[in-house]
This record gives sequence, C-alpha cells and structure tokens, in this order.
Amino acid sequence: MDKGYLLLEDGELFEGISIGDDELSTGEVVFNTSMTGYQEILTDPSYAGQIMTFCYPLIGNYGVNHLDDESQNVHVSGVIISDLCSKPSHYASFQTFADYLKNEGVPCLAGVDTRALVKKIRNNGTMKGVITKNPESFSSFNDHALFDTSLVPQVSTKEVKTYEGNGPHIALIDYGYKKSILKALLEEGCKVTVMPYCTTYLQLCQYNPNGVLLSNGPGDPTALSEWLPEIKSITKKYPTLGICLGHQLVALAYSANTDQLPFGHRGGNHPIKEIETGKVWITSQNHGYVVTEQSVDDDEFIITYKNVNDQSIEGLKHRIYPIETVQFHPEAHPGPIDTYQIFKQFLQKIKQTGEMTYAFAEEY
Repeated sequence: MDKGYLLLEDGELFEGISIGDDELSTGEVVFNTSMTGYQEILTDPSYAGQIMTFCYPLIGNYGVNHLDDESQNVHVSGVIISDLCSKPSHYASFQTFADYLKNEGVPCLAGVDTRALVKKIRNNGTMKGVITKNPESFSSFNDHALFDTSLVPQVSTKEVKTYEGNGPHIALIDYGYKKSILKALLEEGCKVTVMPYCTTYLQLCQYNPNGVLLSNGPGDPTALSEWLPEIKSITKKYPTLGICLGHQLVALAYSANTDQLPFGHRGGNHPIKEIETGKVWITSQNHGYVVTEQSVDDDEFIITYKNVNDQSIEGLKHRIYPIETVQFHPEAHPGPIDTYQIFKQFLQKIKQTGEMTYAFAEEY
C-alpha cells in the first residue's frame, strides 16, 4: 500500500497508509468521538467540506450495510483513522470500509496517530488540511474555492418531494437533512414535504403545512444570511422546530449572533442540561458553530438547554411564537435516543396551536 499524508495549514504533517480514493482532498480537519456509527457519520450532509478524524481506534469492524446511510452519498471530503479492520464481522455487512470509500471516491488515511492529531486540534482549534501523496506540491490553503464554507446549496434538495401520511403536514426545509429526521416524522404519522433551502415564505405557504422543521446542515450559518428574512416570516406564521443549523438560523433571523467553537461538538456523548427541570440528557451532536448567549434577546427567547461541558446554548424557545430549537440531534443516528421526545413535543405543539387558532376563529 502507498503512503499518504495529511498536511495541515500550519505545516505539520501526519503520515499514514492511503486507502479509499487516491485523489487529493481538502477540507476542515475535525474529529468525532463516537464509538460506533461511522457509516452514518460519513453520509451525514452536515459533514460536507470536512476531513473527518475518528477518535475510536478501530474502524470498519462491522463493515458497511444497506440500512444505515443518512443520505444517498458520502459527504465528508476525507477520512483519517488509526486501525483499519479489513475483515468485518456483521450479518448485514456487504462491503468493507476501505472498499466503500474507494467506490465513493473518498480519500482516507489509515495508520495515523489520531491521538496526536486530535490533541493538536483540541489545543489549536480546527484548521484546514489536505490529504495527498505529494505534500510538497500543495500550497493553496488560501484558495477559497477549495475550502468553501457555503455548502448548503451543494447538499440541499433541488426539488420538492412529498411523503404521504395521515398526521400533521410538516414542511422539512432541507439544509442537508439526515434521513433519520424524515424517518422520525414519518413514524409519527406525519405527511412530510421536503423543500429546498431557498424556499421563500410565499412558496411555502402554497403547501399549507401545519408546521415547519428547519434541518441540520453544513458550513457557516451566516453564509445563508440572505434567507434570514424569509426564515423569520416562516417562523412567525408556522410552529417551527429548528435542529442544529436550523437552530442557528432561527437565532440569526431574530438578530442573535453565532460564533465558531474552537473544535466543535461532534460525537454521541455530549451532556446537555434542561434548564427548566435540571435534568441532564446525553446527546448526539455535530456542529462547529454556536449561538452566542450575550446576543440572545431575553425579551424574545428563553434558553432551554445548555451544554454541561462549556455552558454553550443548546436550545431556545420563543416567548410568543411556537418556535423551539435544539443544537443537538434528537433523532440520534448515531447516538443515544434520550431526546427523541422532542419530535413528539413538536407535534403536540402543532396540535395545541391548531386548537387555539380554531378557537380564536370560532370566537370571532
């Protein structure tokens, strides 16, 4: 096997064995602490434009199956692992990890000292990187085209698609949604219409939904600033649940700010505290940006959840409109299902809002 290298923008070089695709790959170098779920992570659109470092030392031990993809494609730019399992053991496996990446055209380095790499990221923050066999020939870290932070247009649906159901009609605005979010809504009996990220308020109104879900997605939320007025109009009209990037976009739409975390929250073991009850939930997370607390208008929003480790905001609730947001992933693929009830609470809020609207109409 050929040698390959991860070159960081500060000049440090990590050596490994090249598996997967042989093409040069660029992206933001991040890490994930999950012990399982590598297939879901690879296919999560939120990881577009990133080189994923897996903290867990053995990757590929249960192979790749036909069930766990979170989208139709692998979205990471590249993969860094320590030990590669070449002979997976699982009844549903149809392909090895290495063959999967090769077929998907994704470069990967195995045999890398991932402990040293993760420690560097934790100490210095996320940074740009490139996977290559010839690090001496690369000198384009300032090329914005290679390190684009406006990634939502690449992963969002290009057309409207409806999934039938007998329950509430949910408009799922796709900034890079995970299949598990759609599945969670369908399992609750919802009719779901998946819509492009650039859907306007007037376009959405034509579908007459009962509620709106703003999905997860990749990149810097401020890259979508031109759509914030539309998001604000939508959330004032319809009960809304924002997840991850959706959470950040709601905050921005109501004049709050976001900032980049030093190395992000990515993994299935992040504790968050529910402010009202004091209860701590273990959550699945994947984000590099956060809503800054000092920018949140206390007259408009209540902070509902906080991260136990760094006290960053993990959830918001509007004081007047039926808007709730969470920074974590309640569908939890991969990860714990502690917060799955958030979907049920969202649907209950839609029902209550509908009943109040009906009662108001009857009164007048």
